Amino acid sequence: MSVSIEIEVGGLILQGELAATGCAGAIVESLPLETSFNTWGEEFYFEIPVICDADETATIDVEVGTIGYWPPGRALAIFFGRTPMSTTDKPVPASEVNLVGRLEDAEKLVDFMSEDQIIVRRVE
Repeated sequence: MSVSIEIEVGGLILQGELAATGCAGAIVESLPLETSFNTWGEEFYFEIPVICDADETATIDVEVGTIGYWPPGRALAIFFGRTPMSTTDKPVPASEVNLVGRLEDAEKLVDFMSEDQIIVRRVE
């Protein structure tokens, strides 16, 4: 069963969900998270205290709004537009990510790239 979450950056609060996968479940157990983040094109990524290997959902085929877990960096990745690997308007991760969730209205994050903190929390 999926779990509802909120992601907050610079006062912007977006609704999302984490999927019913083993990796996503481990992320749910680590919530709430408050941390700094890095950008890679129009992607936020940040290390989290979760270790998962690539799983059956691992792919480079993501969309705006995809929340992925990037095993090499032990990082959560939120895609909201083009990345340096993009050849179209679609985001492309640096390497495969586990598909762990979706974020509504993710494209709004483009206006918050200069912020320095992100909060991810479960919504009961």
